Parts: sequence; C-alpha cells; structure tokens
Amino acid sequence: MQTNLNQRKHDVLIGAVEDYIKDASPITSGAVQKKHLSNISTATLRNELNALEAMGYLKQLHTSSGRVPTTLGYRYYVNHLLKNVSLKSDALKDVRTLLDNRSDSLIEVVSELAKLIANAVNYPTVIVANGYDQLVIQNIKVFPLVDKQALTLIQTKSGYITNTIKTTADQKSCQDASKYLTKFYKNKTIKEMFDTIEETENQMLTEIASFKTIVDNLIDGMKEVLKRKKVSIETNGSSALLSSGQDNLEQTKNVLKLLDNQTELEKAFGVDESEKDLSITLVEEESQSGYALIKAPIIIDGKAVAQVGVMGPQRMDYRGIASALKVVMSELQEISKKKELTDG
Repeated sequence: MQTNLNQRKHDVLIGAVEDYIKDASPITSGAVQKKHLSNISTATLRNELNALEAMGYLKQLHTSSGRVPTTLGYRYYVNHLLKNVSLKSDALKDVRTLLDNRSDSLIEVVSELAKLIANAVNYPTVIVANGYDQLVIQNIKVFPLVDKQALTLIQTKSGYITNTIKTTADQKSCQDASKYLTKFYKNKTIKEMFDTIEETENQMLTEIASFKTIVDNLIDGMKEVLKRKKVSIETNGSSALLSSGQDNLEQTKNVLKLLDNQTELEKAFGVDESEKDLSITLVEEESQSGYALIKAPIIIDGKAVAQVGVMGPQRMDYRGIASALKVVMSELQEISKKKELTDG
C-alpha cells in the first residue's frame, strides 16, 4: 500500500525513477547526489534509498547491484506525474488538422488518431471506440449499390457511421427512405432509433411500403452497429519495444501478447463513461512481467466515444506519452467548445 513520503524521500524517488526510465542505469546514492541532490551526502542518500527499498518502492535485482523501481515505485511516480502533466504544443502537430476535418467516417478518424499517436510516442497504441448507441443522429442517407445492396450513412455530431445492407430497392426508394428516416430520427440517439424503429415501421406501414425492405434490413444492420466496438491497433512502436533492454524483455513479451488478443484489449481499454481524464495503470502479474497502460478518453460533443491507450513496459516515457495524450484531449475540448458557441 502506498504511503506518504516526506519531501526528501519524494525528491529522491522521483529523480531516481525518472533517471532509470531514461537510461536503465541502476539507482545508486552517488548518481542521485550528482544529478539531483548535490547538497546531501551520499551516506544520507544511501539511507534514504535503503528506506525506500524497505517501503517497497525500490528493489535490488542482485545483492551487489544498484536498485531499480518496483511497480509501487512506478505507481508513485506516475501519480505525481498526473498532477503535473504539461502540454507540448508540437507533440502531435497533425492532430488539429485531423480533428478539424471530421467529415470522414468516425471509424477512420479513430484509426488515424491511433496512427498519429503511435508515430509520435513510438509505442504501440490502441483505440477502442465505444458502442455507438448514444451518438446523436443528424442525417441518414441510403445509396443503392450493385449486387442487391445499399449503403446506409448515418451522420452524427461525432462523424459518420456506415453500414452495408441487403436490399433490391431502386434509387427513388433509397431517396424516400433517406427523407423518411431523417425526418423521424433527427436529433435522436442511435439507441432511441433502434428501440422505436419497428414500432414506427408498423405505424407508418402505408407510407413506407415502397421501401419497407430497406427499413427491415436497416434494423438488422443497426443491431450490428450497436454491438460494434471498433478496436484500432497501431504497432509502430513494437520494434522499439524489442530493443528497449533486457530488463524489459518479459514485460515486452506481455505487451506483444496482449496486442494479439482483441478481447483482452477491449477489456483493458474499454470506454468508461465516468473517466474524464488521463489515467495510468500498472499491471504486475508476477515478478518482472508487468506492463503499463496509459489511457485517455476521447470525448466529442460531451460524450466519451472512445478510449486511446498506449502500451509498454513499466520503464517507459510516461511524461512524453502523457503530454501527447493531453494534446489530443485538449484539441477535442477546444473543438467541442467552438462547436457549442457556433450552435448557440
């Protein structure tokens, strides 16, 4: 259990963990004195390191070696970091361009965000999009395709959701269906549409007779949309993980294993409506085999539509990654504020 540290122990631990993250050099009293606390003797610092080890924040891999952080030590560090995350304006310079151009599919925007973040932080990045049931409908379009299919395009405030349905409807029937569906479901959530569409279909049977097959098949398509949790995985940083050092080898294996398991990724990065800010989770399954997840909700128009997460071993660049994710969150908030002013 984490306890409060006095100021000197706090300074020693924060400096030691940050140094270890940078160069993986074992933590010694001499290094702490040289880099952080030159006015304190090495003997005193040695006692502080011994105390931190006894408290569970540091450990020795071998009897004669220097110390390394434990999961508890990393957790103390990241809790401190989360209170003092600063934004680097150039951390993700392409984010604003991407988010300003949200006429694209919501799924495409999510995928592009994952790619931008992975390139910026050089760690594998995962984005899990929420079920789309709470998104507010603005417009519905149905376009006939070849091979007895049609494309439904549902425009929401957060972007487009597309779905292909089976139907033999012609161009006019698709246009009529578009007008009808938009008329009844504009400003309603997708869930509200789904919950009432069969009832509405029965009530308006004569009006929609010419495109009833479209509505029937749209219902089936919406069932799939509501269940959909889009997982976008960018593994640009995987090669960097493999070269991150022997001390990270087992944790790196765990990260790569998790990347191959979509079900576990959804559990690890599932959208939590109550989460409104950056969070860092440190997992320790057994000695030397933990990993870290840095997560941030993607909030558009006041709704958590997805969660972005960066994965890596516990010795990772928390400060840089946290800053990059804060940039994403900040840009999204600015866009939402501007949109609220425009709509108002």
